[in-house]
Amino acid sequence: MKRLFSAVFALCLIAPGAQALADRNSAVGEIPVSALPGEARAVLVLIKTDGPFAYARDGSTFGNREKMLPPRSRGYYREYTVKTPGARDRGARRIVAGAGKGGDVRSSGEYYYSDDHYNSFRRIRE
Repeated sequence: MKRLFSAVFALCLIAPGAQALADRNSAVGEIPVSALPGEARAVLVLIKTDGPFAYARDGSTFGNREKMLPPRSRGYYREYTVKTPGARDRGARRIVAGAGKGGDVRSSGEYYYSDDHYNSFRRIRE
């Protein structure tokens, strides 16, 4: 039992540092909000005001299966469609919002933009 306690205690000390390292090593660039297409800026406003959203899947869990974003527990990330002019379907553009420390995507400030259906991401810098 003492050995188990020691192992758990060590993990608690190491885990925060490991998470910070994983965040720094993620392959995510940045994009200023002013450089986003107008449709993406409009979706960002909708995220912060809780909608209404144009697509039924907006706000659904983003699983990060591509492992392009910092690793987080399931349900941390939510995805939102950015309308693509001329597309007959949802298109390839998305904003993925992280829940942040407060657990609320509306106020977390953690937003990522993908214009190629999750093949790459850029963190939105506000």
